[in-house]
Amino acid sequence: MRVVLDTNVLISGLLLPHSVPGRIVQAWRSAQYALVISESMLDELERVLSYPKIQRRLQWSPGEIRRFVSLFRYYSDVVVVDESLCVELKNSLRDDMDVHVLATCIAGKANWLVSGDEDLLTVRDRYPVRSPAEFVAMLSP
Repeated sequence: MRVVLDTNVLISGLLLPHSVPGRIVQAWRSAQYALVISESMLDELERVLSYPKIQRRLQWSPGEIRRFVSLFRYYSDVVVVDESLCVELKNSLRDDMDVHVLATCIAGKANWLVSGDEDLLTVRDRYPVRSPAEFVAMLSP
């Protein structure tokens, strides 16, 4: 199964390992699914991990953040998102980063996109978008 995790899910999973997003990150670490990500999402992940509030919580130095993102890149399927796809999707979503996340799902032929973002969840009738709770329920036997 191929899955795109929105940055909000990844960050929540790292900060709160026993939460629903934490269980999703742990399921990836246990190879229950393949993680699909794009360069723009990796850039956003590094940017968000560098926020002072997040850095304080994780207690990671800038070098540790870069190493983490490099490892993340290595253990994920990094896909190239064609800008023409983003242009096509622009009318579906308000936020450009949400457009890139959805485009990553499509370009990466992901089975699911997991997000807590309300804008992304509103397109679930057209795209395979699920909330973290819905995705965890799918993983559970």
